[in-house]
Amino acid sequence: MKTLLITVGAAALLAGQAQARTLTVTPGGDAQDKLQTALLDAKPGDTVMIAAGRYELTDGLSLDVANVTVKGAGPDATILSFKGQKSSGEGFLITSNKVTVRDLGVEDTKGDGIKSKGVDQISFVNLKVVWPEGPKSTNGAYGVYPVASTNVLIDKVTVSGASDAGIYVGQSKNIVVKNSTAQFNVAGIEIENSMNADVHDNLSTHNAGGILVFDLPNLPLMGGHSTRVFHNRVVQNDTKNFAKKGAIVGDVPTGTGVMVMANRDIHVFDNEIDQNQTAAVMVVSYTQAYDDLTYNPLPRDIAVHDNRIGKNGWAPQFPGGDVIANAMGGTIPPVVWDGVTNFTPKGMTAPVAVHVHFTDGPVADLHFAAPGNVFSAKPQVLPTLDDGPIAEPKPVVLPKAQAAL
Repeated sequence: MKTLLITVGAAALLAGQAQARTLTVTPGGDAQDKLQTALLDAKPGDTVMIAAGRYELTDGLSLDVANVTVKGAGPDATILSFKGQKSSGEGFLITSNKVTVRDLGVEDTKGDGIKSKGVDQISFVNLKVVWPEGPKSTNGAYGVYPVASTNVLIDKVTVSGASDAGIYVGQSKNIVVKNSTAQFNVAGIEIENSMNADVHDNLSTHNAGGILVFDLPNLPLMGGHSTRVFHNRVVQNDTKNFAKKGAIVGDVPTGTGVMVMANRDIHVFDNEIDQNQTAAVMVVSYTQAYDDLTYNPLPRDIAVHDNRIGKNGWAPQFPGGDVIANAMGGTIPPVVWDGVTNFTPKGMTAPVAVHVHFTDGPVADLHFAAPGNVFSAKPQVLPTLDDGPIAEPKPVVLPKAQAAL
């Protein structure tokens, strides 16, 4: 009987695999209707194949079917243009699990480029998301944007022109961002309110800020931690900040290489960081007002070591940066820390321990009395600043099939 059950189960599995289809969409005709119909008709296991060509779209696309691959002929061959988009939403919204989007280009979305929300095993592979007219505050906020998602893979993705972050992962867990390029965005790559992320082998250049690891208050998921930023090139981030008015990323100074804010267990190592006029690495507290009693605005357990740091910090763009630079000999040191340690967050009865391991010196410890309290600064430059080794987060392991994409 057991053998019979195994045989029947195997036959059912093979039958399911045999039923997997390829739904091919070609240029011409009503591109909006053809593409959305294919996405609606897809069944688990299917591939929606978008042939080479340019597709002029008038509205966003959506997918809510699990285990579907959406595939083009290459990011320069299959191009989804949203220049005529009537709504202000994202170009492509995914709300189902085990979806892969690969080998296509997206242009001129009114809102975010490609977004996933509340899903597991979402993969973005070999994509290009651009706003061809270059940096403008009216561009969409995010290029590739997984939020509230688990097991996120971003591989060989290029984003240019996003008015917030080119590659953004928010409120998510178990994340790999690799082999990608972010350029001419406000922030190149941003990991926000997320846990367990590996960001490696990427190029972040000509953004206002290169790579950001933030944690913000008043969001459904807070307490971001355990991110490794390694083996990236973070160079020549020199684009003027063009964020929309009121966006938190609008406070990122032009010329920031790597910024860590209000997060914990963050390791920045083995990166090339060069030609960023404000600073190579900034480690700072969240400075705006907040009322969430569970939020900690301080960065803690932060390690910055073994990076290849070139010329940075010659013209810092944050308020008072020129004064601080002059006090330090004319340039900002490779690592700048606001130095806030003796601060009790709201809802807590005592300061939370803050440990740092900064061996890529010299290090500027600004000794702020509280987050953002520039006027209390007592700048001190030290060769290194080291509270002792901080355990490195374990490498992120994605599900086997996803990791093999």
